[in-house]
Amino acid sequence: MHYNHATITKKANIYDAGKVTSRAIITADGEHKTLGIMLSGTYHFSTDAAEVMELLGGVCRVRLAGNHDWSNHTEGESFNVPANSSFDIEVIELLDYICHFK
Repeated sequence: MHYNHATITKKANIYDAGKVTSRAIITADGEHKTLGIMLSGTYHFSTDAAEVMELLGGVCRVRLAGNHDWSNHTEGESFNVPANSSFDIEVIELLDYICHFK
């Protein structure tokens, strides 16, 4: 995907001692996104806005708040996270992702 006339935040968002990094993008249409990388490990994230995590590469397992079961995801797939929620993610293989905020 190509974003014309997008604004990119130069300073990275860095989490878990540098194991998770991302940069914010605002498209010409006002859409908010982040492009990021997650190293192998297990992480917990909270959400304000609803989001769609699109996997550009890698393998992970995800458990949304309130669920006991994990779901498996790989390159080319995505998963939805509701607003005002949280999720656990276990990165099995280096994860390249784009997060689309709703």
